Amino acid sequence: MEEPVLNSHNKEEYPPMHTAEHILNGTMVRMFGCPRSRNAHIERKKSKCDYLLDSCPTDGQVAQLEAAVNEVIGRNLDVTVEFMPREQAAGIVDLSKLPEEVSDTLRIVRVGDYDACACIGAHVSNTSEIGTFKILSHDYENGRWRVRWKVQ
Repeated sequence: MEEPVLNSHNKEEYPPMHTAEHILNGTMVRMFGCPRSRNAHIERKKSKCDYLLDSCPTDGQVAQLEAAVNEVIGRNLDVTVEFMPREQAAGIVDLSKLPEEVSDTLRIVRVGDYDACACIGAHVSNTSEIGTFKILSHDYENGRWRVRWKVQ
């Protein structure tokens, strides 16, 4: 099968960090019932994600989040890519953050059976390639919880 032409991408992510972001997002949705991150800045040395929450997570919840992400990483899940029409993808993933000019064919990235999202970035092929997820700091202001993290 010929690979579809997708929207252009202007940034080369560090695959372990970018894949860890997918797991973090899936874990936040499960733990807090919130949407995936509203704003993310993913870099090789450290990254940050913003989530819309009613209150600041407790220190215990932050520790539980870190442990849960590392537990998923430790499952050695395959990271796979699937191309599908936007209509089909809408039944699997949240498309609300996609730009209006997005292509009709979407690239869905799956982390095992744990997470799936539309994404054009670079990823590892298995979570065993990520390393250990570590939360560095976090703060809460006006309904926005910002978490800073890295993988090592």
